[in-house]
Amino acid sequence: MKFMIQAGGILGALAVSLGAFGAHALKGMLEASGRTETFETAVKYQFYHALAMVLVGILMQRAGEDAVRMLGWAGNAFAIGVIIFSGSLYAICFTGITKFGATAPIGGVALIVGWVLMILAAGKF
Repeated sequence: MKFMIQAGGILGALAVSLGAFGAHALKGMLEASGRTETFETAVKYQFYHALAMVLVGILMQRAGEDAVRMLGWAGNAFAIGVIIFSGSLYAICFTGITKFGATAPIGGVALIVGWVLMILAAGKF
């Protein structure tokens, strides 16, 4: 529970930091490579799901045992999804190697699984 809130906070802080870094220090590089939108998408998805992880941690404190287990899986799916989805987009932006994009759908599926698990957990409250 506490760990999920902390992990979400770390991912959120990193999203804000990366967003600022991209808007300032990396602006020229991202514009020159045409990757500004890709970078912004990575930051947005990371931030949205960092908030979702914080929410999961809060809900875990109020839920019964079955819901807590499912919420834990949801939070883990969000973390894995952010690492794979946003991570692949960051890798494309920093390296220019578009083959990293092949893993983005796997991360996207993990994010969707996280939301579905939250829906299922809500039924267990």
